[in-house]
Amino acid sequence: MHSPTLENNRTKLSLLDLSNYKHLLEIAKQPNLVQYSPSKIDTPDDLKNYVQNAVDTYYQKTAIPFIVFDKLTNAYAGCTRFGLINWNNKVLHIGWTWIGIQFQGSGLNKNMKFLMLQYAFESLNFNKVEFRVDERNLKSRKAIEKLGATLEGILRKDTVMLDGFTRSTCCYGILKEEWYSIKNDILR
Repeated sequence: MHSPTLENNRTKLSLLDLSNYKHLLEIAKQPNLVQYSPSKIDTPDDLKNYVQNAVDTYYQKTAIPFIVFDKLTNAYAGCTRFGLINWNNKVLHIGWTWIGIQFQGSGLNKNMKFLMLQYAFESLNFNKVEFRVDERNLKSRKAIEKLGATLEGILRKDTVMLDGFTRSTCCYGILKEEWYSIKNDILR
């Protein structure tokens, strides 16, 4: 499977793997970075396991994980991925995204998502991109809505979190035919 490098003047997304994940060790220690995720990344072993899982799904052709480099600050910022890739139905998810607190609200995430959406629709020729987010994560929900994604529904109590809480998940989507009308709005 081809592993693209996605890049613009603000960010560079390259394949996340066991050769580069150590750039994220300090960021992964930040408190509550993935509080709405069922993943644990705050110790070196936890982060390595998280990345190994991402690498495994890459070789299974169901995900493409990226390490995020912020060109503005000349620093690694976090990671994101295409996941749950359904090659037959031409649908994939964008998620598993976390960036350090110092990068949040800086426009980096918007640039990352633009590159990923552009690649999904224009290079992979997929029909739909989905986003799944904890119903309680209002910050991420607002960011996804700003991209032009439509709330398609809420999966009630579908994911067990590390603390035992069972969250409900908001499902958002962007269709290929919607992409061309919203793409110019994203980076404004």
